[in-house]
Amino acid sequence: MFSTRRAVLGMAAGTLLGQAKPRVKDYTLWPVRATSRTVWLIVQLQTDSGISGWGEASDAFGFASTSAAQAREMQQQLAAFVALMQGRSCLDIAHYRKMGEPLARAGGLTAATAYSAVEQALWDLTGQTLGVPAYTLFGGPIRDQIPLYANINRATTDRSPAGFAASARQAVAEGYRALKAAPWDGYPKITADHGTACTQAIRAAVGPAIEVMVDVHSNFTVEEAVRVAKQLEPVGLRWYEEPVAPAQVAETVAIARRIRQPIAGGEFLFGVHGFLPLCRENAVAVIMPDVKHCGGLLAMTHIAAMAEAHGISVAPHNPSGPVATVATLHAIAGLRNCEILELQWGEVGWRGELLQPTEPIQAGKAEIPKRPGFGISWNERLARKHRL
Repeated sequence: MFSTRRAVLGMAAGTLLGQAKPRVKDYTLWPVRATSRTVWLIVQLQTDSGISGWGEASDAFGFASTSAAQAREMQQQLAAFVALMQGRSCLDIAHYRKMGEPLARAGGLTAATAYSAVEQALWDLTGQTLGVPAYTLFGGPIRDQIPLYANINRATTDRSPAGFAASARQAVAEGYRALKAAPWDGYPKITADHGTACTQAIRAAVGPAIEVMVDVHSNFTVEEAVRVAKQLEPVGLRWYEEPVAPAQVAETVAIARRIRQPIAGGEFLFGVHGFLPLCRENAVAVIMPDVKHCGGLLAMTHIAAMAEAHGISVAPHNPSGPVATVATLHAIAGLRNCEILELQWGEVGWRGELLQPTEPIQAGKAEIPKRPGFGISWNERLARKHRL
């Protein structure tokens, strides 16, 4: 298998000898309004040869819906990172990472997300240029598909226990064997006990065979986190996500030592150095790099390798649009310590149609795309219809 892959890459590289490599020329930001709560920021990186690479920069401004002004801010951030590659071969990703990472690290979440979106698009372009799926550039796949868990949170507009239970039953009916919700959104107006009741209702609705996870979105103190975790022990959670902010490593360790549930977290952290404290202190059982924020595909593979060395599994954060989902599929195709991927479930029925071919999701699993690059093109007509 290794010799075959090497031969394929060698032939692909050979066809480029003496030929002009596609050079980065320009970019377009597509802000797509999905719901009143969700805007997907899709980045199209264009080359002088006419091919485009795709990335996603959604959720750079927190959990609230992205405004038109924030989309313009992302446009400015992207311009700075695209400028680092202006006129250069799309294959010069090491150059981009060397020049861009310090700017991303210093610029906060918005800059890190812009940097990550361009990095995603460069791998898409590189795969297309070489005629291989992007995952080939990271050593090839060890799986053809991966299980998804349905994040039912944004699709659940009725935030009562009955509303969460209804969403959970529907997701299971569609083939999902794992679910996640964030029933404490709005805390402290939404009480800790209300979120607990919603979680208990999800378990009652789906029975014991379905995995259930919850995301606290860093709302709790240490004592509140421990109290709620103990109340939820009969639910049998697969994980208890970010009861406090992941940068609060000592507090996360303190919670982990007092509860039975595994802790997951790290969704907005950047780069290997951002995840190092959580791994070094074994503060979490599951880390959650997000391809939109962590530095892109290569960073995700580096973070996963570090986690593996510490005995920690990876479940990428992905409450995202379809481009980030496909990018993540390529990043995790060869990761040994990745067992499941998040999917933003049930928000809009036309989501999958934004990509051509449509998003490769069926019965709670995602197929790893096998076409060159990410293997996708953009449904411009639909994107314009829903443009912010």
